[in-house]
Amino acid sequence: MEFFRFNRNIPFMSWRRPGAVISIVTFLLSIFFIATKGLNLGVDFTGGTVLEINYSQTADLDKIRNVLTGLGMSDASVQNFGTSRDVLIRLPLKPEVSSSQLSETVLNALKEADPSVEMKRVEFVGPQVGQELLENGALALLFVSLGIVAYLAMRFEWKFGVAGIIANLHDVVIIVGCFAFFQWEFSLTVLAAILAILGYSVNESVVIFDRIRENFRKYRKASLTEVIDSAITQTMSRTIITHGSTQMVVVAMLLFGGEVLYYFSLALTIGILFGIYSSIMVGSSMIMLLGVKREDLVKLEKKPLENDGAVV
Repeated sequence: MEFFRFNRNIPFMSWRRPGAVISIVTFLLSIFFIATKGLNLGVDFTGGTVLEINYSQTADLDKIRNVLTGLGMSDASVQNFGTSRDVLIRLPLKPEVSSSQLSETVLNALKEADPSVEMKRVEFVGPQVGQELLENGALALLFVSLGIVAYLAMRFEWKFGVAGIIANLHDVVIIVGCFAFFQWEFSLTVLAAILAILGYSVNESVVIFDRIRENFRKYRKASLTEVIDSAITQTMSRTIITHGSTQMVVVAMLLFGGEVLYYFSLALTIGILFGIYSSIMVGSSMIMLLGVKREDLVKLEKKPLENDGAVV
């Protein structure tokens, strides 16, 4: 089924150089923000106590920080969460104080400054558990990446595996870079979204790569540029329908899913948008850069030589 028809090929590969500049710049900026600002790791990874509190009016973050400083908690993180009345407080581990005592002390101090404050939730994660989760998450990303390379190399050719993993890692770095730049909380749900995006993006890459292989067989005299442009154009209708439908669901989660699903759906939103771009511009451009040839995918048939009517 095609709701969108294109009468002629869209010259995507003629835009590969500007696309390469955009990809390299966004990739390097993401690396820069990750290295300089770091990730705002949630207690899932760092361990500690998280308090979500609510005020009847706009919360004064500076006043809250002053209260915490008076308690000897100047290293606490205080930020708005969702609305200007909701505040998320991240407290580092204090071995000498239990999580329940720490949260009760903070709440009592905040109530003295403003009686309207209410506690919405308290979470605690130990440091050992957080470290294990961080290591396991990194291993999961590594194994998924290696699996994608192996799958694409076996199904198509090793050059497609390299192109596919570069495109997918481009998406991952961009998502993590956005979380580092805006200092959004990076939790287990965000990591789950990144793993989902890896699978989602490789699916789009496989569709385009499969059409490229078919077009190599179909258009034997076409150049590599023409084959790739034709493959991407032929899959555009599917891309618009599939990604458009998925994005509508993710945006609905982003707007109405509440704070539990907020950063999960935010990571998915960024990943889907960049996943479309990377599958078309990054992955396909890498195929051209690696010099994929028809002989890499299509076995040439040897015709028997004839000599005076006899087969040699």
